[in-house]
Amino acid sequence: MASEDPFEDVLNLEEQFYQEGYRQGEEDGARAGLVEGRGLGLEKGFQKFFESGKLYGRAIVWANRLPTTAKPGQQTNEPDNMENQSGESSAQKTPDDGAQQPEHLSALPRNARLEKHITTLYALVESESLSTENTDEAVNDFDDRLKRAQGKAKVIEGLVGERHAKDVTKGPDSPGPSKVKLEM
Repeated sequence: MASEDPFEDVLNLEEQFYQEGYRQGEEDGARAGLVEGRGLGLEKGFQKFFESGKLYGRAIVWANRLPTTAKPGQQTNEPDNMENQSGESSAQKTPDDGAQQPEHLSALPRNARLEKHITTLYALVESESLSTENTDEAVNDFDDRLKRAQGKAKVIEGLVGERHAKDVTKGPDSPGPSKVKLEM
């Protein structure tokens, strides 16, 4: 005969509460993990697309600064060479309302290699060819293109002689990469 212990449920009470708490913790953790993961994914995705947008804007500015080839006898459409209807050059005219005139960037040097790099940078970051799917392959492709675009931007900066704003230090007291050579 099998004897049932009337106190068995009382003796196993701790194990029952442990198992119930463990199960509830798993459910709550899974729910909280999904919410936290979604928030982190949105944040990281925004940062990546923001960086891609900055590079896209820089590529457009660089492309518009490339010198255009004018055919013989054709007038150039550069702001410094244009004259307004009254005969004054546009650089001498000042607005009466105190608003500032837009600043014109100088043209980039004529360089086939530079043009190729700018074209490649634009192709890497143009938004129509970027996939917004949430698959491992699409994410890896986007990350690869972003890294290649960042590298192209650095190459272009070197060829043009510009430095990106986050690389420029504001003064001797500003934190940043040290340019001091240590001698031993």
